[in-house]
Amino acid sequence: MKKTVLLLLLLVGFTGISQTNDALLKHYKAYYNEMRLQGDVNGVISALTHLNVIAPSKERRDTLAFVYMNNGRHMQALNTIGIEKNADDSDLAVQVKAFSLKALNQPKRALEHFEELNSRNPSPYLAYEMADLKIQTGDMAGAGANIDYGIANSTDDMKYAFYERQQPYEVPLKAAFYHLKGLADFNQDKENIDGAIASIDEALKIAPNFNLASLSKQALESRKKEPTEGAEN
Repeated sequence: MKKTVLLLLLLVGFTGISQTNDALLKHYKAYYNEMRLQGDVNGVISALTHLNVIAPSKERRDTLAFVYMNNGRHMQALNTIGIEKNADDSDLAVQVKAFSLKALNQPKRALEHFEELNSRNPSPYLAYEMADLKIQTGDMAGAGANIDYGIANSTDDMKYAFYERQQPYEVPLKAAFYHLKGLADFNQDKENIDGAIASIDEALKIAPNFNLASLSKQALESRKKEPTEGAEN
């Protein structure tokens, strides 16, 4: 008799816990939808965190990491999903790892995730990111291959955003690739300043207001003048 009563009490307890979890799940789903409607990022993060505690899922975790990344909170994004390369990661998870590691100045680690993304769905945008990172890590041959692919496959409607000025701006992606080509050419052969400038001039022909390309050209022209000025002294 005592065992029967105990089993009944345990059953009632588990049922109560289940009903409580169901109520909480319903509450935080409604809360999440409301925060999305209001554009409240912190509310969205709070709702997703609670939902993932109550009913953990890979999809919710990846979404939470993406929200962190999309709002510049890259360390929190990586703390949510890790930095390791996993073959069973969703495209969203790989994207978060790639862009967050790049933002945190981890080019080598970021590059392996961009390469994974590109192996799943190649695109000129991913080629640009890989070329940029390969220049940073000293792989000029690899960067050159990505740049050639990008120039050949960029269409007129593809744009890339830059943020070095107070006011962000966009240029055609093909212009961005020609700018990278100039940087890669210079890093490959620092005596070939004219060749690097010629590539950057191509970028400026496409996008005359490409501020970063103008700055790069000025820096290269200044470097070109240095030996002459030294000889005169």
